[in-house]
Amino acid sequence: MDLRPMRFAFVVGALLEAPSVFAGTKLLRFPDVCGDRVVFTYAGDLWTASTQGGTATRLTAGPGLEQSARFSPDCSRIAFTGEYGGDDQVYVVAATGGEPKQLTFYPAMGPMPQRWGFDNQVYGWTPDGKSILFRGWRDSTSISQPHLYTVSLTCANYPTVTNYCCRIRAERRLGIPIHG
Repeated sequence: MDLRPMRFAFVVGALLEAPSVFAGTKLLRFPDVCGDRVVFTYAGDLWTASTQGGTATRLTAGPGLEQSARFSPDCSRIAFTGEYGGDDQVYVVAATGGEPKQLTFYPAMGPMPQRWGFDNQVYGWTPDGKSILFRGWRDSTSISQPHLYTVSLTCANYPTVTNYCCRIRAERRLGIPIHG
């Protein structure tokens, strides 16, 4: 018995049904998983959900755009790039939600073509969970040469350029040359 016609009918039926099944779902971007939780950007805000599915919980509801969220190594905090007031900056928030804390204060480069990404874009955490790794253009001489930086959670009380861990410290911490 040839099952190909039945398989074809099943696939066509599934495809015709798919738009109604997924009609309420929009683009979910920048996911990161830690343990049994996932954080992602939806409609410009950060949301978390179980990796098993279920209802998502909104973490942020600010007037700007939040993106590039990354869990800390112990899954207790989430670092992200937030655009409040026109500049992309690095923020951190408890994984359960709350008021985001701004960690960087250097002026961002401004709107760029999408292929370049975002200024002060969060890439992750240092293994000890004390600093956040991000990419930025603040010392770049060319738009095609951004640099990696780290910002410490403990020195973020000083809104100056010196609150950034310099590239040399980042290179030592990560054990790789970042700028040369």
